[in-house]
Amino acid sequence: MAVKLNTNYLKSFINENELSHIAPSCKAALDALHSGNGAGSDFLGWLTLPADYDKDEFKRIKAAAEKIKSQSEVVIVLGIGGSYLGARAVIEALRGSLYNSRFKPEIYFAGNSISPTYMNEVLSLVEGRDFSVIVVSKSGTTTETALAFRVFKKLIEERYGADSKNRIFAVTDKARGTLKELSDKMGYETFVIPDNVGGRYSVLTAVGLLPIAVAGCDIDALMAGAKAAMDELKDTDLNKNACCKYAALRNILARKGFSVEMLVAYENFFMMMNEWFKQLFGESDGKDGKGLFPASATFSTDLHSLGQFIQEGSNIIFETVVQFKNTDNDFFLENDADNLDGLNFLSDQNMSNVSEKAFLGTLLAHTEGGVPNIILELDKLDEFNLGYLLFFFMKACALSGYILGVNPFDQPGVEAYKKNMFALLGKPGYEADKAALEAQIQKLNS
Repeated sequence: MAVKLNTNYLKSFINENELSHIAPSCKAALDALHSGNGAGSDFLGWLTLPADYDKDEFKRIKAAAEKIKSQSEVVIVLGIGGSYLGARAVIEALRGSLYNSRFKPEIYFAGNSISPTYMNEVLSLVEGRDFSVIVVSKSGTTTETALAFRVFKKLIEERYGADSKNRIFAVTDKARGTLKELSDKMGYETFVIPDNVGGRYSVLTAVGLLPIAVAGCDIDALMAGAKAAMDELKDTDLNKNACCKYAALRNILARKGFSVEMLVAYENFFMMMNEWFKQLFGESDGKDGKGLFPASATFSTDLHSLGQFIQEGSNIIFETVVQFKNTDNDFFLENDADNLDGLNFLSDQNMSNVSEKAFLGTLLAHTEGGVPNIILELDKLDEFNLGYLLFFFMKACALSGYILGVNPFDQPGVEAYKKNMFALLGKPGYEADKAALEAQIQKLNS
């Protein structure tokens, strides 16, 4: 398996009897997932997507990516939540967090906030430069994304006139919705968000694949890795299915009072993968008063800010560490004749070796300090292995939700803030709530 589960540092926290006790729940969760009899079964399209994805659309995605690259110095991807996190996470993981200074076209993400400062910053990036827009929205009416699209649509039309339709690419519903209707009217090329795939599980659909392909990543290898995970992670025996065992371990730790899972990697390029992970697990499991709080850290950087709390603070955290055994981009540390910094003990070795020792030292310190550590090992991070890891996390998340007793495919709590925001902004249909909310705010501020 491309992802190997190392549980050697859990021995003082979880015993075999606890795994045996939860095994029937894991089997039931796996059976419910594969049979489609569990909660939210209308959104299981991601489960077989690596095998039965639309091959014709996949070809169109690659062709559109080449077109976008040929005509654009800058590409703006508009989307929020699952409509941008997966794509950005994969691009940064494979191309590096500084990819815009190294590769063309530059790719920036907008439509994921309502910050006027950020909007103006992104607009400044396309001044005097050829650009294209990829807009990702199932309905076309999501406030943050629709607002940004209105701005960039107007700018493209003013700059390119009749050719503007060739610079806007929409990823949306197959047959209905505001964005689909507009795309058909204006002649934008469109790609489909499948009805049976929710936003946070959509990275392997056109939602993620189109921007990822524009970034020059090998989406064939990405899908091949996901297909390998789909084929391999089916066994109900916990010792033969790392994905199922990981779901079991995080639930056992939650029952022991470890209420925060911190995803950790020792690579800056993994920062947006952390963000994708947090939405996936937070939105899937955080309901009905249940669920682990998904946090993240980048070591060794965050050991100088969060390390003290992890080591000696509230005993509520366990860590899931993603470790890459090899790198294609190492750095050799040379000897310094003066040794003013006292670092010659690090000379004549690769920087990856220093990182590994930091990992081992931290692992020993944290586990001895009472922090359980789950380790997910990958040989290296390339398209195949990342595709495998994406599917691994999505399946583990679904299984965790079923073991926990929640529907991992809905998000009822997300609607609460939207309802209040729409009322306060005076959106038609929400007028009845506006006065009551304004009075409540006034009372709280008095």
